Amino acid sequence: MSDKSRNSDALDREQGDRFVPRFDAQGLMTGVVVDAQTREVLMVAHLDAEALAATRETGLAHFHSRSRGKLWCKGETSGNVLRVRDILVDCDQDALVILAEPAGPACHTGARSCFYRKLGTNGRLARVLD
Repeated sequence: MSDKSRNSDALDREQGDRFVPRFDAQGLMTGVVVDAQTREVLMVAHLDAEALAATRETGLAHFHSRSRGKLWCKGETSGNVLRVRDILVDCDQDALVILAEPAGPACHTGARSCFYRKLGTNGRLARVLD
């Protein structure tokens, strides 16, 4: 591919209106889930093409489980689904912000967000959310 073609593809990807997701070498892209109302970061997970398609088709957040190596609908067993309201796409189309309405805690620990601790200056973790 020529430099001119690469530059044209990058420009189209960055400024065009076509959605052309860029998955990494493992076929994944990062999804940051944010509460659509409060704008609180709830969780970070990975999507493959199948998870992205299922999310768009059903309106429920789906991800690729790296540990299980398969499609996973968030909340399929707990009932704590994430209803997708909007999907924001970054400039390179290799990461998403998924604005969602959570039906319960987003974290498997029971915390409303997976980001329930902060790193203190002393190097220790302190709980900031219940």
